[in-house]
Order: sequence, then C-alpha cells, then structure tokens
Amino acid sequence: MAEGDNHSTNLLAAETANLEEQLQGWGEVMLMADKVLRWERAWFPPAIMGVVSLVFLTIYYLGPSVLSDVSCFVMFLCLADYLVPILAPRIFGSNKWTTEQQQRFHEICSNLVKTRRRAVGWWKRLFTLKEEKPKMYFMTTIISLAAVAWVGQQVHSLLLTHLRVTFLLLLPGLNQHGIISKYIGTAKREINKLLKQKEKKNE
Repeated sequence: MAEGDNHSTNLLAAETANLEEQLQGWGEVMLMADKVLRWERAWFPPAIMGVVSLVFLTIYYLGPSVLSDVSCFVMFLCLADYLVPILAPRIFGSNKWTTEQQQRFHEICSNLVKTRRRAVGWWKRLFTLKEEKPKMYFMTTIISLAAVAWVGQQVHSLLLTHLRVTFLLLLPGLNQHGIISKYIGTAKREINKLLKQKEKKNE
C-alpha cells in the first residue's frame, strides 16, 4: 500500500515538473491570473463578471457564426501561445522572480495536474459504469442529456455559456473564501432536518 502511495506521489511530482517546464513562459501571467481568480482584492469578482459580460455582449452584438467563433478563439489561443512567452518577461521583469513566486507557481501546476487526474478519473468511472451496469449507464445518460437538451431549448445558448464561463472563473475564489463549503454545509443540514422529520412522522 505504501509502495503504491509512493509511486503515485512520484508520478504526481514528475507530471507537475513536466507541466512547470511546459508553462515556464507563462509563469508571470499565471501568477497574476491566480491572484485575480482567488480574489486577492475586493474588486476582482465584479471585474471578472464585467469582463466576461462585455465579451459575451460583443459576441451577441456581432452575431458571428459558430465556425467564426471557433476560428477566432483558436486564433486568439495561437497568438497568446506565441506572444505571451516573449512579452511576459519584458512586462513583468523575469529578474523579479522570487522563491515565493516559484513556490506558488509549483502549487498552481500541481493543482492543474490534480484537476486533470480527477477529470480522467471521472471519465474512467463512466466507462466502468457502462461495463458493470449498462442499464443504469444508459438511463442516466439519456435522462441527463434530455434534461440538458430541454434547458438548452428554454434558455439561449449564449446566455448559458456566459453563466458557465462566469461560474468557472468565480469558482476558485468561491472555494478560497469558503463560500461553496458554507452553502454545501447549510444544504446538508437542511436535508438532514427533513430526513429526521420524515423519520419521526413514520414512527
């Protein structure tokens, strides 16, 4: 068991080191984005929502096709991938890179690796469910997709995308400030109260 944990830790460290090497040119930008996403200042959350809303209002106003949306997004990624490693050291100053910043960059890369592992784990669980309980897999998949299709029919797809993107960008800050755990705890307490009331009625 200890050997398995050791192997997993070593693998995580190797993957993190590999990711750090790949994203070295993005270090300063990632640290700045990390500060914004974790809400180090009070005005960061409204700024995030404002920027996202402005981008989606621009898309809504211009009304480009799906192909144009995808092309522009990929073009933006390619430009960022080429320009950021060149411009970031000149803007932020690579000589100002401290041990504390290096440690935080390591933590960010480690969290990204763990998130990727969780996503792969959920994907594998889905296929395990398909193999072990095909009927449950089929029913769950059909009901989930039907629900998503119904919501997509009722609400404009651009608005749904806007809400998803805003939530994902606010999620690190919500976790950092304990807002999600607070509401989850409240929901659990309410559910427990309801269950206890039902048990008393049944008695």
